[in-house]
Order: sequence, then C-alpha cells, then structure tokens
Amino acid sequence: MNYKELFNRAALLISSPLKAWNEIETEGNEKKVISDFVYPMIGLCGLSVFIGTFIGNTAGVSAFHVAMTRCCAIFVSLFGGFFLASYLTNLLGKQLLGREDEKELNQQFVGYAMVVTFVLDIITGLFSISILRWILQFYTVLVVYEGARTLMGVKEKELTRYSLIASLIIIVCPSLIAVIFDKLSLILN
Repeated sequence: MNYKELFNRAALLISSPLKAWNEIETEGNEKKVISDFVYPMIGLCGLSVFIGTFIGNTAGVSAFHVAMTRCCAIFVSLFGGFFLASYLTNLLGKQLLGREDEKELNQQFVGYAMVVTFVLDIITGLFSISILRWILQFYTVLVVYEGARTLMGVKEKELTRYSLIASLIIIVCPSLIAVIFDKLSLILN
C-alpha cells in the first residue's frame, strides 16, 4: 500500500466506517495490515511529533533531544499499544464470544480500528489540542462497532458489549504504555 492508498484508507475509515470495513473484509488480506497500514501510520505519527517539537521551540540545542524523546515515546506507545490491544482483543473474543485463537484477524481489526488514534496523534504532534483529542478519541467506538459487526462477525446480542470493551482496550492501551514510558524516562534520566 502506498501513501496515497494509506491516506484514502484512513479517510474512508473515519468518514464512512461501514463502507471501509466492507472493503477490508472483501480484500481478506489479514497479514498485510501491519506492514501496509500500522507501521506507516506509526512512522507518520513519529514524524509529526518530531517536527511539531521544533514548531515554536526556543530551547536551542536541547530541542533535538526533546524531539527524539517525544518521537520515541509516541513510537513505543503506539507500537506496544497495538500489540497489547491485539492480544487483549483476542482474549476478549475467546472469553466473551467463545472464539478460537484468531491472532491475525484481531491484528487486522485493531490495526484499522486505531485509525482515529493515529490521525489524532499526527494532528496533536503538530498542534496542541489535548482536551479536544480525548473528546474526538471516542469516535473510535463507532469505527470499532462497524468493524466488529462487519469484519469480526459479532452477533447483535453481544455487539454493543464487545464494541465498548474493544474500544476501551484500543483507546487505553497506547495511553497506558505512554504513561509507563514517560515514568521510566523520568526515572532513567
């Protein structure tokens, strides 16, 4: 997937989640989500944070150190958050729905469902909209709901509960890892 397709996929997931999930389901390529969507989006988030650190910064030489630290923090939080959320979503499917181990399907689901997180991290890397970011993050619930219904095939009876728990996992995991990384950074500095 090139960057034009990457931006089109992200825009479609945000603007019309049902249509995007239908396209993703018909493609059926579970293994390519990491290399074609998740890693490039994490890279764009890191680049955005790196560039955003220099905007309006008068710290001089130490700005580069701050930029690299922030870039590493966003990379670690999104990378670790993706894999942790995929693992927990897989467990959720086993516990709540009685499914078998579906690691690749859950990675595909979580990778595309994190689109709101990725886009908001790209924007907040350049502009400070912290409070608005947390409000907009809850749009993830709609993206997850449509993905759970379409891609994951969750039945109507469990759809709302599964979607809310999966959304919470997808929103909280990167934030949790970011907090842990920040605490460790302070301790190690």
